[in-house]
Amino acid sequence: MTTVQTKAPGGRKWLLNLGIAIIVIYCLVPFYWMIVSAFRRPNDVGDNSPVPSPWSLGNFDAVFQPSVGFWRSLVNSLVVAGATTLLTLIVGTFAAYTIARLDFKFKNIVAGIIIATSMFPGVALIVPLLKLFTDIQWINSYQALILPDLSFALPLAVWTLATFFRQMPKELEEAAMVDGLTRGQAFRKVILPLAAPGMFTTAIITFIAAWNEFIIALTMVNEKDIQVATVTIAQFTGASGYDSPFGTKMAAGVIVTVPLVVVVLIFQRRIIAGLTAGGVK
Repeated sequence: MTTVQTKAPGGRKWLLNLGIAIIVIYCLVPFYWMIVSAFRRPNDVGDNSPVPSPWSLGNFDAVFQPSVGFWRSLVNSLVVAGATTLLTLIVGTFAAYTIARLDFKFKNIVAGIIIATSMFPGVALIVPLLKLFTDIQWINSYQALILPDLSFALPLAVWTLATFFRQMPKELEEAAMVDGLTRGQAFRKVILPLAAPGMFTTAIITFIAAWNEFIIALTMVNEKDIQVATVTIAQFTGASGYDSPFGTKMAAGVIVTVPLVVVVLIFQRRIIAGLTAGGVK
């Protein structure tokens, strides 16, 4: 009986590790294949070997040809994702603090409406947004990309940060106000520094979501100078204009994805800390 109890935990641990390994492999195989395809020669698109032979940078050279305009699309993606993240943090932080700390009429209804807006699929909003932006002449503009992203990012930011603020002891602000600070000064000098992990996590998640957004960007912009990277990649054409340049798309996918992966790996501890800090009182 004692022997069975000793071996059981080891068996469960082995099954747990096996399950984790399967999930990791399942998630990484598509990314690995994208990298392998990006480093093949353009003429080796039909090659299914697990390692390119020989390795080639031809697809990456094709991505950065002046006629493709990929550099411009990367800058556009950075502008849209950066502006969305900054505005989300500013508006979301104040909104979350108001919901978490202040008492006002219909507080729960307001919080429910904010969360409910995140349940609408983006596809369902395309037609009304397209009509609205056409009427106010916002098509082919940065604001036509940033504002819809805000509508999806803000509910998550408000919900995450409000939970974070609720777990902070109210005595922190009360002690600061006893020392002569106003509520605004207490928020700026005491609460915001303590909320940095949650805000950092929100910023990373928002930036990634805005960077990867596709359907809104495809609908609201038809001028090449305003297109973001995801749309530019989808519209790559081959030498004839009709074939699909598979290797070039894979190279562009690597360029767009790798920086995000590196950022997440570098700041994974901060991200996890931000996600879990609000749940610890």
